[in-house]
Amino acid sequence: MPAMRIAFTASPAALAQEALAVMTAAHGQCPLDAAEVIVALGGDGFMLQTLHETQSLDTPVYGMNRGTIGFLMNAWSPLALPERLAMAAEEVINPLSMRAVTQTGEVREALAINEVSLLRAGPQAAWLRISVDGRVRMEELVCDGALLATPAGSTAYNYSAHGPILPIGADVLALTAMAAFRPRRWRGALLPKTALVRFDVLDPEKRPVMADADGRSVRDVVSVEIRSEPTVRHRILFDPGHGLEERLIREQFV
Repeated sequence: MPAMRIAFTASPAALAQEALAVMTAAHGQCPLDAAEVIVALGGDGFMLQTLHETQSLDTPVYGMNRGTIGFLMNAWSPLALPERLAMAAEEVINPLSMRAVTQTGEVREALAINEVSLLRAGPQAAWLRISVDGRVRMEELVCDGALLATPAGSTAYNYSAHGPILPIGADVLALTAMAAFRPRRWRGALLPKTALVRFDVLDPEKRPVMADADGRSVRDVVSVEIRSEPTVRHRILFDPGHGLEERLIREQFV
């Protein structure tokens, strides 16, 4: 039986680079565009980076935790990698598409696997208007920020902001406020995956706002539109019994 064609990627961290040397010595190194599977060595941040950089390949990605956070990663072991890859379960997720317009009229677009967030960029709270599918749902939200999260990202920033954990197969998105002042204690909403969500910044000069899509930031935005992007698929591999579905359930009983 021919050897599995594996492409390894690794974060710059020393632990990940050591793992890269071990794995390539044992299994070789296949070019990304010829690989059957990509193995990412690092933490969740590097996993997101790898998924973004390889999304055009439609190649499954198997993460191994050599970083500080590993929700999207499998446990590290240098042993029996081909067998683990052959037995792995696949989860398919769609990212969010962000279209942000700045005060100068510049349009910036980006994809986010976890969430798109709007954050105040000055000392004063942000003033936001929220529309869903062209209908204004909240005339004024005064807050430190707000975000729209996918099920895969619901345990990340969204959960830290007291948003709900979403089952990976749920066709919903979580809209969550951060430190909402008015309406006081507003906790957010669950929206259909097909929804088009628009944030308008009501006083962008006095109360500047930045938008962020998985670490890709845009400053001084005046409006941000977000929707799920069904044409982009990320294929993530997990060891049996440790997939996203199980992790999402387990997280709620910690």
